[in-house]
Amino acid sequence: MNTNEQEKAFMREAIRLADESVERGGGPFGAVIVKDGEVIAGSSNSVTIDNDPTAHAEVNTIRSACRRLGTFDLSGCDIYTTCEPCPMCLGAIYWARLGRIFYGNTRKDARDINFADDFIYEELERPLANRTVPIIPLLRDETLSTFRTWQLKADKTEY
Repeated sequence: MNTNEQEKAFMREAIRLADESVERGGGPFGAVIVKDGEVIAGSSNSVTIDNDPTAHAEVNTIRSACRRLGTFDLSGCDIYTTCEPCPMCLGAIYWARLGRIFYGNTRKDARDINFADDFIYEELERPLANRTVPIIPLLRDETLSTFRTWQLKADKTEY
């Protein structure tokens, strides 16, 4: 199987997971993480099933891949997801250091079925004082001490 056909097969697995999710009452999103031509993990959106707003397909799949590989660093892996990642998932993908993102549906496609992430992108462009959910600084001097302690720790695991 050539690379293009293999990539399509991985995306079709993500689509299968999304279809299963819809049948179980979950959201219409699926994702798989691939390393060296092998699916390491796959999952779907389970926000409504698990009552967890962070249980997006990409986040669930990242968590599963990290458990399977015993690491928080997924360098050398790619993610195939049925929709362009929302800001939360995109952040998780970057934190996990995934190499490439393959996606099916666009943000606009998601918006067309009432999954609109645009408001979050818009919020990120606003100054903190003008955001819908107030962001209020508090006890910075005290919280900085924890950062300093971590910074000076000789045996820390950086990430």
